Amino acid sequence: MNNMSVDDETTLSQLLKKDKIKLHFLENDEEHIVPYLTKLDQFVEKYSEYHKGPILAARLNNSIWELSRPVEWDGEVRFIDLSELDGLRIYQRSLVLLSSIAIKRLFGENKKMVVYHSIGRNLYCEVPGMKITDDTIQKIKSEIRKLVNMDLPIEKITVEKNKAMKFFESRGECDKAKLFKYRKKKTVKLYKLLDYIVYFYGYVVPRTSLIKVFDIKKYNKGFVLVHPDPQYPDRTTEFFEIPKLTSIFLEYEKWAEIMGVKNVGDINQMIVDKKIRDLINVAEALHEKKIALIAEQFMNSKARIILIAGPSSSGKTTFSKRLTLQLRANGLKPVAISLDDYFVDRDKTPLDENGKPDFESIHALDLELFNQNLLGLLEGKEVEIPKFDFKSGRRVWTGRKLKISTNQPLVIEGIHGLNELLTESIPRELKFKVYVSALTQLNIDDLNRIPTTDTRIIRRMVRDEKFRGHSALDTLRMWPNVRKGEEKYIFPFQEEADVMFNSALVYELAVLKLFAEPLLVQVNNSEPEFSEAMRLLKFLDYFLSITNLEDIPRTSILREFIGMSVFKY
Repeated sequence: MNNMSVDDETTLSQLLKKDKIKLHFLENDEEHIVPYLTKLDQFVEKYSEYHKGPILAARLNNSIWELSRPVEWDGEVRFIDLSELDGLRIYQRSLVLLSSIAIKRLFGENKKMVVYHSIGRNLYCEVPGMKITDDTIQKIKSEIRKLVNMDLPIEKITVEKNKAMKFFESRGECDKAKLFKYRKKKTVKLYKLLDYIVYFYGYVVPRTSLIKVFDIKKYNKGFVLVHPDPQYPDRTTEFFEIPKLTSIFLEYEKWAEIMGVKNVGDINQMIVDKKIRDLINVAEALHEKKIALIAEQFMNSKARIILIAGPSSSGKTTFSKRLTLQLRANGLKPVAISLDDYFVDRDKTPLDENGKPDFESIHALDLELFNQNLLGLLEGKEVEIPKFDFKSGRRVWTGRKLKISTNQPLVIEGIHGLNELLTESIPRELKFKVYVSALTQLNIDDLNRIPTTDTRIIRRMVRDEKFRGHSALDTLRMWPNVRKGEEKYIFPFQEEADVMFNSALVYELAVLKLFAEPLLVQVNNSEPEFSEAMRLLKFLDYFLSITNLEDIPRTSILREFIGMSVFKY
């Protein structure tokens, strides 16, 4: 029997080719028998009535499917619009594509747009070496609008990796060439619009006419790309300046310059050149220096309470322990108080809009008792601290009593720490508020940024499996509710912080890859979360792995997630 040879571009479905395929559209529970290799864009008009905004892509058997890609097998189809996070990503990525090409058309091929970080839900960008004026902004907006009105196709092409590297090197886009260098795949998928070829991690829309709603606002040395509001897709989101958070991104940018790292290609090159140990040491030293400075700021304030808040998996617990060490080194004796012990009895927990207990709500805490205890402690009184029994869902009194002196600051960690309602009985000058988050500014390349939420969900996935017995699927399932709570209870108060700490480590994803990949491949394609698991796997595939874990200090924030920390959690 002869061995069958199948090249890389041949799919199993092509080998099993059939004339007709059956598509089940979930919008109206309708089935269509269509020719093999039918494209889903021909159904967009029919199903638009089920969507508030433009249809941007589809979900075929739990995998994201571009509208212009031929369908090769039977399956369930549900179209994606702006109301889904995946739709928002596609729209935002497509707006970046149009903006970068508009800038080249206006100001020359040598002008490169760089996406730096998010500001709220929008993206901050610059064109290095070019002064951005109000007139510049208007020209870019007009050029994008021109591309939109031309209703141009955005073509996806497959190119051999080596040819793609040479192409981008010839255009001075070495960030992309360096990125492709260490990828295992032999081919690269690129997007072509007019005579411009660009690379994107993720999908874009099939035609320029779908990017009708956008705005560009001059900001700092660059501009902010503003996309539509997911709830009201015919208008843009409101743009709010967040100066404190922006300053932390700028600080990270300076850190990256110190370490000589801007993108994933730089990290991979350091791993290959065996320079990663030095990078780890510098990154950890910068963290320690920042924590020491925060301790010093507290020492110079009149505050007696340190409130630490931040989103899930931001490393708040390790940060609080390391800050405590720095305070002890300055002669103080910090005392930690857990907000978990101030939960109201479970039958008194407020309900969310769906009638389910909202444990994330600030009113799930006994604010009156908490404030009474804080006031008593600050006045030098001895108070009894409650204990919450999570098994019974009720408060118990164990006789634990606490009294503090003037050199014993209270350290309180919890999601509501920045909300004044939590400690409304305490004068503001006695409170020192710290916001902790993993605000990575490491880019895949100049146009493809790494969302801060991607770092956090990978951190959480690794920790949940290692220490809490949760699978990757469990983490992916609960993440939307986690994010919902953050949007409601944490992010609105982040500018209330006195100081901010960026817990992101420039090298961490090359470490987390070792732990996360085996977990993500276990997510079955029958699960709705499959497409997100595949997106994260593709993302991690850009990184080479750091395998010598002994180089990571036992005090590192990363140890909170991968284990072997000196701290107890």
